[in-house]
Amino acid sequence: MKMAVLVYEYPPKIVGGLGTYAAEITRKFVLMDHDVTVFTMNDDEGSLPTREIWRGIEIHRPLHIDVSDSLPDVVADDVKKWGRGIQLFSKILVYNYLSASKLVNELVRKENFKYDIVIAHDWLSVISGITIKKETGLPLVFHVHSTERGRTLGNGSEVVSSIELRGAKAADMVITVSYAMKDELIKLGFPKDKIEVCHNGVDPQKYNPENVKAEEVKKLKESYGIKEDELMILFIGRLVGVKGVDRLIMAMPHVLQRYPKAKLVVVGVGDMQEYLKNLVKTMRLEDFVKLNFSFVSEEERILHYAACDVAVFPSLYEPFGIVALEAMSMERPVVVGAAGVSGMREFVICCGEEQCGFHIDPSNPSDIAWGINNALESPEKRKWLGKNGRKRVLNDFTWEKVAERTIALYEKVIKR
Repeated sequence: MKMAVLVYEYPPKIVGGLGTYAAEITRKFVLMDHDVTVFTMNDDEGSLPTREIWRGIEIHRPLHIDVSDSLPDVVADDVKKWGRGIQLFSKILVYNYLSASKLVNELVRKENFKYDIVIAHDWLSVISGITIKKETGLPLVFHVHSTERGRTLGNGSEVVSSIELRGAKAADMVITVSYAMKDELIKLGFPKDKIEVCHNGVDPQKYNPENVKAEEVKKLKESYGIKEDELMILFIGRLVGVKGVDRLIMAMPHVLQRYPKAKLVVVGVGDMQEYLKNLVKTMRLEDFVKLNFSFVSEEERILHYAACDVAVFPSLYEPFGIVALEAMSMERPVVVGAAGVSGMREFVICCGEEQCGFHIDPSNPSDIAWGINNALESPEKRKWLGKNGRKRVLNDFTWEKVAERTIALYEKVIKR
């Protein structure tokens, strides 16, 4: 199968889970003997190659031109309210149109590239997907990893929501990451009969506790001032309201009542940094909450999972939650938000013989604490939950299995 993949973030430019997903899944496609061309964003300086082969994948990164000064006259008031965000909107538009133009005019018409399918990820790339479908007649698959309505808890841009809906209507198939997301998309007016579900995955060879040296774990804990007899609770992710990290900090006094030697480590970047710093200060938790405002590499992320006793992701909205899967692969118990749209609810088993974690109400600090306290109950319980988590990953959530399921869906579209 020859596929053109449109995705906003791709190595070495990775912002969040979408970049990780795109890198892993396209690599698996190539190993399965499929032909992959990726169209993605260049960096702000335009320093990345505009065309290169990387790990068997042909990558195109159009050079950006700033059209933000010309946009206010042609875009909706909704986008004008973004303030400096209009520059981001400008970058996304330019990336989409330059990608579509390059694929259609250069690769297909000039170089005679033959594609079987076009794949666009989220609203960030679907404008390009719609254009390519119209120009070439190729089938379009639209992957929806999250929605504007969900990400902003209902306060987002109507323009972005409209682009998402237009993409869904133009696509031959919509693939989303969880059944919770499928329900959300149907409520938002996406055509029900087009929607398929395919969960995300993880690389269990990479995310394997046996590959981490004990002295590295000790060193990491020491860097946070965590002693050997103290318990480490970990949050890793974007520091935005929807991730619920403020409620997790509010849960700490309840945890400390039962486990006075527990420490919470928060790793990530986002617009809540100042607020979280003030929250820790106001609650007088400076000795118990360690804030690391940085974007850590994958190696460091793996080391953090290995060092922690429990990983907590109290998201108010989480279409999938790849970080919880990574922690499970590292044999760590997980505590996850399970209210509203939560893909984590679908893969974190919260009771019975295969239990690997706890479901909590992410808006309730005492319920978050209940989950943490139960997970920390004893070293034996933590080990049991962790082993179950890794077993679940190996059975159902490896990238190989995810890639096979995704290809089967693409073949279904092409056959039509």
